[in-house]
Amino acid sequence: MSARVRVVVAKPGLDGHDRGAKVVARALRDAGMEVIYTGLHQTPEQIVETTIQEDADCVGLSILSGAHMTLFAKVMELLRARGADDVVVFGGGIIPEDDIPELEKLGVAKIFTPGATTQSIVDWVEANVGATV
Repeated sequence: MSARVRVVVAKPGLDGHDRGAKVVARALRDAGMEVIYTGLHQTPEQIVETTIQEDADCVGLSILSGAHMTLFAKVMELLRARGADDVVVFGGGIIPEDDIPELEKLGVAKIFTPGATTQSIVDWVEANVGATV
């Protein structure tokens, strides 16, 4: 028997638009996952601390501010520094297609661009994130 997938959904930086993050958090929860939503204006340090404290399997970052390259890079760096590089990182928001390969090089597993359905996000997490027993 496997445990439920634990997902941290976070809004890093100064972006104050959280409707999408809340919709995704609810869809993941409704699919049977354990979801920890951090709220607005989280620093990368706060997000990583929450991820570690909650023993999360993955973290989903929602970024609409245009600071995705900096914020994703910092979260990835901090996870590695804390020995949590097994945590799957994915995200979404207003992220140009041209930036996605660079984010993948940083270790970001998946980027969902505008128009992605909640079902596609749920399906991807179920297929790509394994909960520990």
